[in-house]
Amino acid sequence: MEVAFKQKHTDCSPERPQLSCNLDRNPSPPSSDDEEPPTGDSIGDTVYSKHWFFSTLTKLIETVTEQNPKAGTEEQMVELDEDLENEICKVWDMSMNQEVALFLQEFNAPEIFLGVIAKSKCNRLTEICVGILGNMACFPETCLVISNNEDLGNVLLLLLSDSDPPTLLETSRLLLTCVSQVDTASTWVQRIRKQSSVRESLCFIMSSSTNGDLLVKVGELVDKVFDLDEDLMIEWIKAGSPQRGVTPANETAEDKTPAMELVFCLLEAAKQLRYDNPEGLDIYMHILQLMTTVDEGIRSIVQSPESAKEAWDFLLDLTCRDLCQPDDPPLIVHEQKTVLSSVLAVMSVIFPSQAEQGRAKMEKNLPLIVSLIQVLGHLELCHKKNSDSCKIPAVEEAGTSAAADDDFHLNILKDVCCEFLSNLLMELTKECLSEGLKGGQITKEKCLCALRNLLPLYATSVKHFITVLSGADQTFVHCLTEEMPSLKDQI
Repeated sequence: MEVAFKQKHTDCSPERPQLSCNLDRNPSPPSSDDEEPPTGDSIGDTVYSKHWFFSTLTKLIETVTEQNPKAGTEEQMVELDEDLENEICKVWDMSMNQEVALFLQEFNAPEIFLGVIAKSKCNRLTEICVGILGNMACFPETCLVISNNEDLGNVLLLLLSDSDPPTLLETSRLLLTCVSQVDTASTWVQRIRKQSSVRESLCFIMSSSTNGDLLVKVGELVDKVFDLDEDLMIEWIKAGSPQRGVTPANETAEDKTPAMELVFCLLEAAKQLRYDNPEGLDIYMHILQLMTTVDEGIRSIVQSPESAKEAWDFLLDLTCRDLCQPDDPPLIVHEQKTVLSSVLAVMSVIFPSQAEQGRAKMEKNLPLIVSLIQVLGHLELCHKKNSDSCKIPAVEEAGTSAAADDDFHLNILKDVCCEFLSNLLMELTKECLSEGLKGGQITKEKCLCALRNLLPLYATSVKHFITVLSGADQTFVHCLTEEMPSLKDQI
């Protein structure tokens, strides 16, 4: 793509209506004073006219035919006629109705839109056609028809390399809808596996785009595909160059640009979404966590000191500056439970490579230790509140399912947090601990909270912590054992 992507994604032509912030809502059709359709002309139980749809789709086909340049002439992008745009925007909105979607399927609309997309010289026209297909795909029967059209499927995947952000957004929405349905998911995963350009296109978007809506939808697509097919995820991980900027030995830099590292692309997208889109950040952190479930993913993160440090520094800053603030109310852990679980799980994987660089750097991780303890403290309060709520019959009957789901995610966060904290404490030095005691970051209350949650499962880490703490401040250890007599077994 020969386009300055970051700039392109922030451009908005005055002729193009803005997309709604709700990604799954399409432009509302303009108000119309059309007459009531004649008897027998309605689509199902709707008031929509079959004749009107025939007429509009015919105009659409004629417009695309007229757009095609004569042989030997240069192709140029054209603007869409305003009246026709209003008409097909009505189709876009009406296609959210299942009866309309089925009618469009019977009228062979997917094949018509395939021809329009293939011949279109207008970005807006392509966007609307893909958007209509995206609405139709929301219904299982029409989604199956769209998915089984091999030519249409290949064209849609090629559209991921388009330079028009709204078209990319609608294409990503359509693909996500298709891979999210049981009957069509495998078809699309196999198709994506065959088209290597899909990986490059999505990586380019993630690493280059500043369009938050597009990044979120692309992230959801990648997350869903990886969750469906671990082998495909591994293939995409391996496709990246061993080190950023390193060209394989059998080709020169002029021959081919090395495939982008997936981790680098994911981090770039996460940085873009960090402050303005918590939902999107959560999605990209979950993708990173999925990658750490396979050896290839772990190696791709820690294979070079530079890439490991870059990922660690970003996640550390994210945790200590954004997610775990001292003045956060305990209930904030409910909002952050999934993103925190993902971030801490990835950091746990990276930590050994950072610890190998020397214990002298452990003092930089003191704020992280404090943040993890704060999370555990908030979790204790949340569990207590949930427990108290369940004692009230009316509340128990109304919210049992929601509370169980909440407890499940909170327990995952606790497990991840405790395991990570135990690893950090094993690398803690007397100098670092003394600094924490003097600076007030390490207090009796925080130590007791950490130890309560770590025992008995992480007794080895607790014993190491107590040993180091004894060397730093014996009196402090005595105070802890007075409050928590079971600690005497760790001395």
